[in-house]
Amino acid sequence: MQIYWTKINKIIEETPEVRTYLLDRPEEFTWQEGSHTHFALEGFNAGEKPNRGLIRHMSISTLPHENSIGITTRIREQCSEFKAILRNLGVGDEVAIFKTHSNVPLKREDKNVYLLSSGVGLATFRPLVLDYFDRADQVNQIHSLNIDSSRDFLFTNVFESAPDKKFTSQFVDNRSDYYEEVKKLAADRDGLFYVVGSDDFLMENIKLLREQGVKTEQIMLDKREQSLPDFLSVDLAV
Repeated sequence: MQIYWTKINKIIEETPEVRTYLLDRPEEFTWQEGSHTHFALEGFNAGEKPNRGLIRHMSISTLPHENSIGITTRIREQCSEFKAILRNLGVGDEVAIFKTHSNVPLKREDKNVYLLSSGVGLATFRPLVLDYFDRADQVNQIHSLNIDSSRDFLFTNVFESAPDKKFTSQFVDNRSDYYEEVKKLAADRDGLFYVVGSDDFLMENIKLLREQGVKTEQIMLDKREQSLPDFLSVDLAV
């Protein structure tokens, strides 16, 4: 397993609780849109076994041509040891990344794409939207719907409706409005629905989409293949 040690080159305060850590990109390190990586802090591999408390599974919120590896995360005042250490790191400090993989690359099947996310889950979709802006081949249009009760919506410079690019972006701050919008989007019987958020958020969305007639194969989750049945094989029969 290749472990890349790299340095933080910039920290962006996206909102009062959300930061993006931009990391130097090792020359041989590459990834595709929708990727996640294992993000680890110094000392995680100092003992006989890895210290899992110093490792987190994080989405990469940038594309390779941006030449920095972006890790976007919410750090609340009351947080885990991992987040507390991360909050105190600065430019020049070292972190590690390894086991990088994409579960949700942008499918180009001449269909409408719907990006459904909660809070900082939007970080997973930022690269998909940028990739679409760079090359819209075989994607009819993209609609992003994000719910964030903090009202501090992320990446509004990217997630801004652009009719000329067939891209629409929508933010809501409560579940009632969010699920009403999902029902409307699910009227597209041929669309592709990408869902990113907590496990509970995924289950609620899957249940609603399937109740509206969306087929399991139209739902894309940021989960490894072996864990997909835990979410997608739920029996909706009464």
